[in-house]
Amino acid sequence: MKTHTIGIIMNGVTGRMGTNQHLVRSILAIREQGGVRVSSDETIIPEPILVGRNQDKLERLAKAHGNLPYTTDLDGVLRDPNYPVYFDALTTVLRHKNVVKAIEAGKQIYCEKPTATTLEDAVDLYKRAEAAGVKNGVVQDKLWLPGLRKLKYLIDTGFFGRILAVRGEFGYWVFTGENQPAQRPSWNYRKAEGGGIILDMLCHWRYVIDNLFGEVTGVSCLGANHIDTRWDESGKQYKADTEDAAYATFATEQGIICHFNSSWCVRVRRDDLLTIQVDGTRGSAVAGLRQCRVQSDAATPKPVWNPDIDNPIDFYAGWQLMPNTIEYDNAFKAQWELFLRYVVLDEPFPWNLRAGAKGVQLAELGYESWRKRQWLEVKPV
Repeated sequence: MKTHTIGIIMNGVTGRMGTNQHLVRSILAIREQGGVRVSSDETIIPEPILVGRNQDKLERLAKAHGNLPYTTDLDGVLRDPNYPVYFDALTTVLRHKNVVKAIEAGKQIYCEKPTATTLEDAVDLYKRAEAAGVKNGVVQDKLWLPGLRKLKYLIDTGFFGRILAVRGEFGYWVFTGENQPAQRPSWNYRKAEGGGIILDMLCHWRYVIDNLFGEVTGVSCLGANHIDTRWDESGKQYKADTEDAAYATFATEQGIICHFNSSWCVRVRRDDLLTIQVDGTRGSAVAGLRQCRVQSDAATPKPVWNPDIDNPIDFYAGWQLMPNTIEYDNAFKAQWELFLRYVVLDEPFPWNLRAGAKGVQLAELGYESWRKRQWLEVKPV
């Protein structure tokens, strides 16, 4: 068996997303399955080292997962040739300077999104990586969710006919922390710390729309700071000074209108925390994180407006659940495996830092659209 061992500097994985999705369900899961199998006699094995600023958190995390190596000395590990890959899951405001360090050290780059807080910095990372000749990628996990993969199958097989419009609903009620702990970190609601749902979620919607419905060419966005007082992890009241909801409409090069509501102030009455409805001339589909329901033209009911009686049609009953015809792996893990193949085998990996910059561009335009109350053109990055 030929084994490619790849050392990975994992910076900032003591946070919820970094620990659960990237360390445990991706890198450690890949190791537990025996690596990324390239062929019957060739495999890729990731070797992580945990990096962060808090020694105690690092030590606890490392011990909890088999005494993994860890360090608070980022500069030192960047000089170590045994770790050619740098992964960044820090808060967004810290990302640019640390990724720059890694690029200058000649590391291959993989990082969470948003890749920066401004388009200028996001483009700078891409240009630096390309100039240095280092491979680079950005996390775009939702493309590997089972529900979205089923949507992609429907698109590729012509189920929809001509796609007319897309409606996305994302979010849930995040408790303020006053009477019970909030389920999101308090920095999400502080502008100076990189918080705000527009910066967070429009980066997601950019790659989802670009990859499924065509390149985004225009945006109109309205943000809202619905709840301006919250309580942090220690129970201290603070001013939530950034938006916790966004209502955005996008146009694509294919003439498809996409509208996405994103909110941490909504109580869920839908199939999932994220649902995306696609309507076409020959059929429609509603995808959640894992499931997807379809309704063909032949199965579409014919309602008649009559508010004086209870509606006789059960609109939920007319949708067919798509089966799980293949095994779906964790979305983050699926992209990690592709990135490792890219690093070792030089296989195609189009989700690079330029794609990350496009997400930051859309978020930046979203804020500008909100401020100016204008529809804005999205130009190529």
